Amino acid sequence: MSYLAPCLCQRRFDSGNPAGEVGTRRVLVLTLITMVVEIIAGQLFNSMSLLADGWHMSSHAVAMGMALLAYWAARRYAGDLRFAYGTWKIEILGSFASALLLLMVALGMVIESVGRMFNPLPIAFDQAAEVAVLGLAVNLFSAWLLMRGDGHGHHGHDHGHDHDHPHGHEHLHQDLNLRSAYLHVLADAATSVAAIVALLAGKYAGAVWLDPVIGIAGSVLVARWAISLLSVSGRVLLDAEMDAGVVAEVRDAVAAATDGAGRLLDLHVWRVGRAQYACVLTVAGAVDAGLIHTHLAEHAELVHVTVEVRAAA
Repeated sequence: MSYLAPCLCQRRFDSGNPAGEVGTRRVLVLTLITMVVEIIAGQLFNSMSLLADGWHMSSHAVAMGMALLAYWAARRYAGDLRFAYGTWKIEILGSFASALLLLMVALGMVIESVGRMFNPLPIAFDQAAEVAVLGLAVNLFSAWLLMRGDGHGHHGHDHGHDHDHPHGHEHLHQDLNLRSAYLHVLADAATSVAAIVALLAGKYAGAVWLDPVIGIAGSVLVARWAISLLSVSGRVLLDAEMDAGVVAEVRDAVAAATDGAGRLLDLHVWRVGRAQYACVLTVAGAVDAGLIHTHLAEHAELVHVTVEVRAAA
């Protein structure tokens, strides 16, 4: 014998981030313009670091397009009842695909840089450095635009377990689609700085070899960021959330509601929004399912709760 309590599912699931979408669109335009300038300049001035930065930006332009597509799809299908928990995971899928693209970019940078080690070309240092500085300025401005679209509109506190992102902005952690775009911009900025350092070292110290070496070092940094984003978005897509802090809070709430009279038999928690979770649990014993709901309702991040009560054996 069991009793299935009514679901606490009146709250709206997170999806979309209008400010982040606008910022991403603007960054895409800037990225496309800078990409064309850097690729042409890299070919004309024979700078591998500058050329790598340009092609790097071309892949990021694709990533920005993917992020915009994810935002559009999440908004377009927000009212589609086939999506039981909203369309937020469309954005997560976009961030996962973007991270894979970032890994491919890192691999391409390594291959091209190694090739230039064995086949160096004369470099027009002054002109290449000017273009690299322009690229860095565009990347920093793009990062600022994306941080403005941070999506502070969510409620509740986050219990996620990603602490290895290369910045201190928790809002970018919440919107993984925006975070993927931000990481692509950061990768561009890092390669621009690397290009500037390599070009200056080549001009004033004759260290022409540093140009491809810096390209390889930049690719390692990009790969690290990509793997971090893959890990975070992959956990969300696979519902690997049972080590999140909210799980312990659910257990504590159930213990407080039953006061030792019930036993938690089964518990499933998974993320359905940036800081929103769904929860299904089974309790055995002479307990009040409504009281359990009341205790769990104190946690704003729990937006869909189902409680099953079974008679004690």
